[in-house]
Amino acid sequence: MTTNQRFDKSKLPSRHVTEGPARAPHRSYFYAMGITEEEIHQPWVGVATCWNEAAPCNIALNRQAQIVKHGVKKAGGTPREFTTITVTDGIAMGHEGMRSSLASRDAIADTVELTMRGHCYDALVGLAGCDKSLPGMMMAMVRLNVPSVFIYGGSILPGRYKGQDITVQDMFEAVGKNQAGTLSEAELEIMEKIACPSSGACGAQYTANTMACVSEAIGLALLNSSGAPAPYESRDQYGEASGVAVMTLIEKNIRARDIVTRKSLENAARVVACTGGSTNGALHLPAIAHEAGIDFDLFDVADIMRDTPYFVDLRPGGKYVAKDLYEVGGVPVVMKELARAGLLHPDCITASGKSLGESLEEIRGEADGRVIYSIDKPLTRTGGVVGLKGNLAPDGAIVKVAGMTEAEQVFSGPARVFDCEEDAFEAVKARSYKEGEVLVIRNEGPAGGPGMREMLATTAALSGQGMGKKVALITDGRFSGATRGFCVGHVGPEAAHGGPIALVRTGDIITLNALTGELSVALTDEELASRKAAWKGPRKTEYTSGALWKYARLVGSARYGAVTHPGARDEAHVYMDQ
Repeated sequence: MTTNQRFDKSKLPSRHVTEGPARAPHRSYFYAMGITEEEIHQPWVGVATCWNEAAPCNIALNRQAQIVKHGVKKAGGTPREFTTITVTDGIAMGHEGMRSSLASRDAIADTVELTMRGHCYDALVGLAGCDKSLPGMMMAMVRLNVPSVFIYGGSILPGRYKGQDITVQDMFEAVGKNQAGTLSEAELEIMEKIACPSSGACGAQYTANTMACVSEAIGLALLNSSGAPAPYESRDQYGEASGVAVMTLIEKNIRARDIVTRKSLENAARVVACTGGSTNGALHLPAIAHEAGIDFDLFDVADIMRDTPYFVDLRPGGKYVAKDLYEVGGVPVVMKELARAGLLHPDCITASGKSLGESLEEIRGEADGRVIYSIDKPLTRTGGVVGLKGNLAPDGAIVKVAGMTEAEQVFSGPARVFDCEEDAFEAVKARSYKEGEVLVIRNEGPAGGPGMREMLATTAALSGQGMGKKVALITDGRFSGATRGFCVGHVGPEAAHGGPIALVRTGDIITLNALTGELSVALTDEELASRKAAWKGPRKTEYTSGALWKYARLVGSARYGAVTHPGARDEAHVYMDQ
């Protein structure tokens, strides 16, 4: 048995595989891997990564995990590394592969849960780099309710073209410019070779960096750990510190649900809003809340965003990228500004074992007025993401307004309806749409897609054609964090569930108003009821077996995070107390 008195092994799950004569067969496996007797009887920490070779987002996680393991060992634990899947949105974007993206979030949570349960690990340090892997890893932490620390793999460095920073967003928009004849194929080829010069996730305030900011604000990550770009070896200090921190959490019995509370979720939503973060934050925060048994849906997120100033000037709505935010103090300085205005709950416990307020007192940085504005003089008075509701979206919808003027946040026009993203993209390429129209893309929700695809290829093409502010777009699917323009996603109920978006016809007048929170179609209740009675049911899908078939049958409404199981509210078995 261990002589380390910091930890009571008799109360940890790993006792089921390490302690007593009956576990001699199990211990023989451990000796086969060079684990010492002392290490066998220490707390066991799962070090989970989403490492793969699909894209630069996750390519650095393998190396970073080794530093985490060093920290765990340094603090008296036995780390066991394992990997799970990732679907990288930048690769999956614009084709059938995007159906796998959101489903991968829940698969990540499921596989991490199963690995942890199967091997009886006592705590979890999770490393993730791409959009869905971040919330997936955090969902697993909260679902298991083990002592947990999250680490973001870091952002990519920006490319440099004609004296300007460029990102993958510029590449998607460059496709639209090429189709419009304003960018040559030769220039496109030059840009594609320099836009992504390093490892790391997409470099602006898209979904990955948004959820990285969330990891700090919600308390699962150490302060400032998400900021340094992936190639910076200075990230190692955060990896080691995270390994040490998880051992302190085991010692103090501080679990993930002690950290993820209603208050910490509100803190996270504030940070999404003030940084002009991705609309996907309003999908992932409710999903994380669901794992904790907390009611926190799209409307709760939208309410917080509505009264949160937008004061961090990040792309795609602003000028700067993640590296720039890190260089002026990162998320801790942003949270200091929120706290100064009374918009933060400082009493929330964090992965450091201290309260958020205590940790922020150690931060010396201040708003620089260039990337991070003073909260007293924000870019706009309301958050960068706004919730909408109306007879076209009874279960809500969401739009990113960061970078839009108030005049641009009101739009009314005739609908042009498409029954899938491909049809819309072909119409945009052919320019068979008109200025002033509202493009409607339906049957792309969580169940109807299946998979709730992002529409970046279509929206980027519109921007590349110079039409991003001349039309609006609504969908029961999602938008990338890189999307800009009046693009409304998460419209619910989705078409597959018979929501009003299934009943809209080309020519119907749709009104979008981000100032008042309205999304409506100029149809009476009687007309909508008549169309619903004549509706022939959801579009047939080709996905009649396999993972996407299962996902379509399990997944719930985007309003509640598009989750696939009953959540902590119905939980009867507590892993840590088994």
